[in-house]
Amino acid sequence: MTGLSSADRASDRRADRAVVRSIVAASGSSFALGMSILPPVRRDAIRAVYAFCRIVDDIADGDSPMGTDPAACAAALDAWEEEIVRAHGGIPRTAVGAELARAIDRHDLPQAEFLLLLDGMRMDAACIVAPSGEMLTAYIRRVAGSVGVLSMHCFGAWRGHSSERFALSLARGLQLTNILRDVAEDARRGRLYLPAHVLRGAGLPDDPKAAVDHPALPRARAILGREARAAYAEAALEIPSHSRARLLPALMMMGPYERLLGRMEDDWTVVPPRRSGVGKLIDGTRRVLARGG
Repeated sequence: MTGLSSADRASDRRADRAVVRSIVAASGSSFALGMSILPPVRRDAIRAVYAFCRIVDDIADGDSPMGTDPAACAAALDAWEEEIVRAHGGIPRTAVGAELARAIDRHDLPQAEFLLLLDGMRMDAACIVAPSGEMLTAYIRRVAGSVGVLSMHCFGAWRGHSSERFALSLARGLQLTNILRDVAEDARRGRLYLPAHVLRGAGLPDDPKAAVDHPALPRARAILGREARAAYAEAALEIPSHSRARLLPALMMMGPYERLLGRMEDDWTVVPPRRSGVGKLIDGTRRVLARGG
């Protein structure tokens, strides 16, 4: 899906909201539970951000109608950059843009974070293979850190520097966990997010297809897993600086992902299922809250 229309449109709040909800529902994300506990205005805001993320991620992954054509994907991402600028100016052309414009107005969502996310999607579209540590950090800041910062604003949890540290550390932990889980799936797309220093440390080739079945892959996953674990620990240090109620949606993401990382740490030769169920999401959240996180 691209979500873009070719002409200006009259904004209809009910119709705009329905479009956003349909995109969120079609994604099948268990994060919908975290969205559902928010007050309506904040829930609408995070749904709009999520819908935007879903659309541009599909474009970068080649899952939108234009497929994997590089020129078409680049044009679609450029069109969404224009739409973000228009949304911040109060003149969106799309349903998602209109809902984002309302969220921007109410929650002061930084334009720079949306543009960083789009830069990350462009990096994805180019197929990352064995990035340097610096490149991986830059990529995670764009595709995950931007979403973390925007989410904290939507949640009403933003408290300045502590919130930024929490959002970026949690984003790094979540994204590294995704990378560790999805090595085989990413390889099918010609991507290998395991960074060069990890590959060298494990004795793993920097070829996506060769890496998937290589006997050193568990060792490489364990090395990167330690970085993910450290990121969650850094995020946990910032939790006491925030209202627990305002931070709860973020904790509902943090809990099950830490649990997923723990399962992988038990045996790095076993790759867990791609998605966790709602029951595991709730259980993971309870675990975080019970430990005082």
